[in-house]
Amino acid sequence: MYNPKSTTATEFISHEEILKILDFADKNSENRPMIEHILDKASAQKGLSPLDASLLLACKISDLNERMFALAEQIKQEYYGNRIVLFAPLYLSNYCVNGCIYCPYHIKNKHIPRLKLTQEQIRQEVIALQDMGHKRLAIELGEDPVHNPLEYVLESLDTIYSIKHKNGAIRRANVNIAATTVGDYRKLHEAGIGTYILFQETYNKESYEKLHPTGPKHDYCYHTEAMDRAMQGGIDDVGLGVLFGLSTYRYEFAGLMMHADHLEKTYGVGPHTISFPRIKNADDIDASSFTNAIDDEIFAKIIACTRIAVPYTGMIISTRESKETRERMLHYGISQISGGSKTSVGGYAEKNAGSEQFDVSDNRTLDEVIRWLMECGHIPSFCTACYRAGRTGDRFMEFCKNKQISNFCQPNALMTLQEYLEDYASPETKAIGEKLIAQELLSIPHLRRQDVCREWLTKIKNGERDFRF
Repeated sequence: MYNPKSTTATEFISHEEILKILDFADKNSENRPMIEHILDKASAQKGLSPLDASLLLACKISDLNERMFALAEQIKQEYYGNRIVLFAPLYLSNYCVNGCIYCPYHIKNKHIPRLKLTQEQIRQEVIALQDMGHKRLAIELGEDPVHNPLEYVLESLDTIYSIKHKNGAIRRANVNIAATTVGDYRKLHEAGIGTYILFQETYNKESYEKLHPTGPKHDYCYHTEAMDRAMQGGIDDVGLGVLFGLSTYRYEFAGLMMHADHLEKTYGVGPHTISFPRIKNADDIDASSFTNAIDDEIFAKIIACTRIAVPYTGMIISTRESKETRERMLHYGISQISGGSKTSVGGYAEKNAGSEQFDVSDNRTLDEVIRWLMECGHIPSFCTACYRAGRTGDRFMEFCKNKQISNFCQPNALMTLQEYLEDYASPETKAIGEKLIAQELLSIPHLRRQDVCREWLTKIKNGERDFRF
């Protein structure tokens, strides 16, 4: 039985309940009155149950699907506007003791060089990222208690936050590490991490155990219950995600919605972010061998349904996806993207870095990504003010769910964009950005905020940095 407030994985992700949901969605996929009722309910922008969201995903009525996509775009605009947050992954180590069959870092892969960055190498990677203009990182590394203990992660975070190169500084480091204990999550919280990210990979327990045949990650329940332990350890911003292509997409979507529902009902704080990776080729991994891979049409529908069902969450798409795919998905709910990314250990500072974790489809520089976003009508943002001002967890959600977060986000987005233009942008990008900022300033609803924003923009041009609203 589905029990969202239970902290037992097989209760808040109920296999039997998911099968019932999928059966119900199949039987009603052409039930116009029922789907119209769900869309009417969704228009209130308070979210949807896993059942309602799954029925939208299964909908076979073309005009209602069009209405769904339009609603997703509307909700995205009302919550997040045209701001797109930028980040980059930073791979610290590819040592791993797990046997995950979809990841080239698995323990049986003997021909990739195993690498672990020293603190000096981390310093060089961070400087390279700062020289691009990045302010926000996602820390990645394999699970290996000998090579990658928590102490290494904590020391690396200290190094990352300590580096001030020219005008560069990493203001938020999100962390994607293996499931661990409440005590370890408490240490991560005390170290000042941003969001704790852990992809479920697949919510189907049977598939999960086959895909993770060996290593500590084999334990489905320990992995799935990690976010509960993170919350109990004081981390109130957590990020969910599945690797689409490992199991059937509708099962994964229902499980993802159940997990978000569980966090919201148990802790009063749903997922801060949800990521949408798809299986990709990598060293000794052939994506075509995974028969549950999804095409762009299904991918777009998953993203739109997620935006409707969980309107407050940040939604992330990485450089796994092409420029064309990313451009389309920005309309339906995506609010964060990576740019100028490398998925290999030492990939930013070293020319001969180790093997990538997956093939990158969007190889543009950060400057090219920023210029493209602005040409598409988006505001590239490097803002981390909410985190640094303590607007995390339920405090962030209070603003976001009341659609007040834009009062902070829009001015901060413009100011961090101005920082980028002054410090890192090419002349072409800077010219486009200056015009965009001038236009967007006029759309800030409160004149006082317009004046404050103009004042700070002038200070940035004169060399001042590191502000927050």
